[in-house]
Amino acid sequence: MTEDITIQLPSLIHRIGGEKAKQAREIALQYQCDVKRVRRSRNWAITGEAISIQSFIERLKTDNDAGFGYLIQKIATALLGHADKLEPLDIKLRRLIRENPNLTLGELIQLTQCTLAEARVARFHVDC
Repeated sequence: MTEDITIQLPSLIHRIGGEKAKQAREIALQYQCDVKRVRRSRNWAITGEAISIQSFIERLKTDNDAGFGYLIQKIATALLGHADKLEPLDIKLRRLIRENPNLTLGELIQLTQCTLAEARVARFHVDC
């Protein structure tokens, strides 16, 4: 179910500087994210699971470093388009069942790419 997303960071070095980019790269590795250059261009990209990337920008926010402002803003804006991936699967399943109690297990599996067992467990927890 977990799939990596890629967020483009155009002209990263020009906007935050080389030293800050190296720092961001090291911090990103702690969260299983990869900040790297796109081929031989001046553009960069961050790749990782949506939840890991969100944790990464939360860490950057706690540093209170103005140099990371562009990076935080760019990633936060891009994550808005991936809101469905930020929600854990079990919570998402329960929410979908509560919103539409007539949803079949097959439809639930198709919507979320979960297993039959996960769908049944979610249905059980909502019914109890």
